[in-house]
Amino acid sequence: MDNELWVILLPITLLPVFFAMGWFAARIDMKTVLKQAKSVPAGFYKSLDALVDRNSGRAARELAEVIDQQPQSYDLNLTLGKLYRQRGENDKAINMHQALLDSPDTVNEKRARVLFELAQNYQSAGLVDRAEQIFIGLQEGNMAREARQHLLSIYQQDRDWEKAIETAQLLSHDEQTYQFEIAQFYCELAQTALFKSNLDAARYNVQKALDANKKCARANMILGDIETKQGNFPAAVEAYGAIEQQNHAYLSMVGEKLYEAYAAQGKQEEGLNRLIGYMQTFPDLDLINVIYEKALLLKGESEAAQLAIDLVRQKPDLNGVYRLLGLKISDMNPAWKADADMMRSVIGRQLQRSVMYRCRNCHFKSQVFFWHCPACNKWETFTPNKIEV
Repeated sequence: MDNELWVILLPITLLPVFFAMGWFAARIDMKTVLKQAKSVPAGFYKSLDALVDRNSGRAARELAEVIDQQPQSYDLNLTLGKLYRQRGENDKAINMHQALLDSPDTVNEKRARVLFELAQNYQSAGLVDRAEQIFIGLQEGNMAREARQHLLSIYQQDRDWEKAIETAQLLSHDEQTYQFEIAQFYCELAQTALFKSNLDAARYNVQKALDANKKCARANMILGDIETKQGNFPAAVEAYGAIEQQNHAYLSMVGEKLYEAYAAQGKQEEGLNRLIGYMQTFPDLDLINVIYEKALLLKGESEAAQLAIDLVRQKPDLNGVYRLLGLKISDMNPAWKADADMMRSVIGRQLQRSVMYRCRNCHFKSQVFFWHCPACNKWETFTPNKIEV
């Protein structure tokens, strides 16, 4: 009975002791925190405040003053160098990281990190060869993945597609396979080979692109061009037509080529009907001009005009209205012709300003289509059809 009582009373008895120990420990921790806070230079907080205010110039000056007081600080020197690079002061960044690299204390992982930052400085300064050599040397350590990502960017910039493919394959893993990009790299090789009339190499690279990404519409566009160049017009029709199953939005880019492949077989009517069918199924396609021009040759002015008008009414937009006014002006009352022509001119100017291709990733706009966005460097992000922006 006495033992049971002690079991109950002992925790209660020791409770004040535990409370005192906790209070004492908290006081010690607080003193440590306050002591550490006082040891951080005021300039460090000023630098942080400047960064919050997006004043990188003042932030760099404040941080440089802190480093003057603590010149051996690895982290501060590394950060200031990055800040200089962000500001475009590449010479200062290079000197800062080179000095850090020369320090006897910068070894192992610290050295790899400084080398990585130094390579980025060189890349930012346009000294791509130096950057590439450093990134290549980092592929064996803990910075391998980050180094390869920068190498991939360099190889794309230099249009060295073989190295880009090799690097992308090394980067591929379960979460990100890079197959989408690899297909585009093979398409670049195929396009170059086609331009040089090396059709066997072009065909090989097209097949490699489709092996990497069977949904690559660009590969079938190039394949259609290869077949056309070799006079294999039924195969060209098949290649261009396959784009409907890959991504129908790109049919606008091969509409005329598809018609010409039919025409080369004496099947102009079938080719025109296929384009009309595409427009009726996918109203967003930009095929009205091609359809009107081909129908004009096959059916005459009246029927071609009516066909174009029907397609415009299916999905009216600025481009369609511009075309519609052009078709209707000749039938208008002479008193209205001048005004209609003026309205068409206004719409035409508006088309040039507000109807263009746009990157779906960064919203960069252009009158020219790009497979590789020059602003964000993403592949196949441009809208295949011009849109109102």
